[in-house]
This record gives sequence, C-alpha cells and structure tokens, in this order.
Amino acid sequence: MLITFADRPSDSPFVERVWRSHSDRAGVFHSIAACHWDMVVTRLGGRTTLTVRGPETKATMADCPAEGEWFGVRFKVGTFMPLMQCSDLRDRHDVTLPNATGRSFWLDGSAWDFPDFENAETFVKRLVKRGLIMTDRTVEKAIRGELQNVTTRTEQRRVLRITGLTRGAIYQIERARRAVILLQGGTPILDVVYETGYYDQAHLTRSLQRFIGQTPARIAQANEQLSLLYK
Repeated sequence: MLITFADRPSDSPFVERVWRSHSDRAGVFHSIAACHWDMVVTRLGGRTTLTVRGPETKATMADCPAEGEWFGVRFKVGTFMPLMQCSDLRDRHDVTLPNATGRSFWLDGSAWDFPDFENAETFVKRLVKRGLIMTDRTVEKAIRGELQNVTTRTEQRRVLRITGLTRGAIYQIERARRAVILLQGGTPILDVVYETGYYDQAHLTRSLQRFIGQTPARIAQANEQLSLLYK
C-alpha cells in the first residue's frame, strides 16, 4: 500500500472520525469525494504543519510524498469554523495555518500546540470553548431529514452556507462512499445498485467515476489506493 490508514470513532458531538496515516514511498492516489471538512497535522521532512481542508465534490489524483505522517480530525456535517467558510475551502482550497514554534501554530491570535491521535477530543473541546468550532442544529436536522420550523428555502441556504455543499450533493457523495465499502467487501455490483438506490448499473458507474474516480469493477478488485474510507 502507498498509504496506510488507521482510524477510530469519537465520542465528541463535533467529530465524525479521528484518523492517522503514513507513507513509505512516494506516489499518487485517488482522493475521493467527501462532504466533511478536516483539520490535518502533517509531519514531513522534519517540519510539522496544521492545515484546514474543506469538502471535496469530485475525485482527483493527489500526490503522496515519501515518509510522511498525517493525523486528522474529521468533523461532522453541520460543524463549522466561524473564521473560515467551507465553500472557500472546497475542492482543495486548503488553508495551512502559520507555525508559532516547531510544536505549535497560530489560530485566532493565539499559539496552539499541535494535537495528536490520542488527545484530539481535548483539542476540539478547547476550540469549542473559545468559540472557534460551532455546530448548526438546523443543518444537522436537515441532513437527517427531520421536520423543522423553517422554510425549505431557508434550510437549503443554511446547509449550503455551513457545509459548502447542497443537501443533494451530500447525499450523492455519501451514497457513493457506501457503494465503495460494499464493493470492497465483496457485494456483487447489481446488489450494490439495489442496496444503495441507484437506478441501474450505468447510474452507479457514472456516480463512482465522478466521486471515486474508478468504475465499480476496478473498485471491487481493490488494486488502487483510495483516500480515507470507513464504515
């Protein structure tokens, strides 16, 4: 494998997943679509940085340097940073925060120690306490399909403003990711079509080529490296 991933769930109401990875060699991989945003710590060439990454609306090919280490906090849909807009970060318009020292970075006028895989929730809790991480309950309910005391248009505007994506795009991306997990687990292609609600195999193929960058058959073979994927 080009990149080795490890991940875990989180008990934080703001965090979707905590993950880490490392590379032994240089190469390229499929960076697949994602509707979440991340804070990522990179350790490469003796230097540590923290980058805020936005959602990705399509699959791309990404470069992977050799002997790199990454740790990331992936935030729930509906969670956001008031200082940054997900729409501005979308599709690899990432923001790398300036370093304060070799062990810290600047955010909102203060130096923050780089977090790690073990203390991610403590780090997020401190950000929440400072008002640097918030959640929008209207968006969370919209994603779950719950009825609300707001108009559909207001709900749609809130989802787009907070997540940088429409509710339809979020659904399509999540459905494509579920399809990949099923295919990699050995589920036949036509069964995946049925279980994930695609019209037919051609519909599934178009979706996966757009959001994953591969056809269902190639995904089922699991011969090519993909970015972070979890159940």
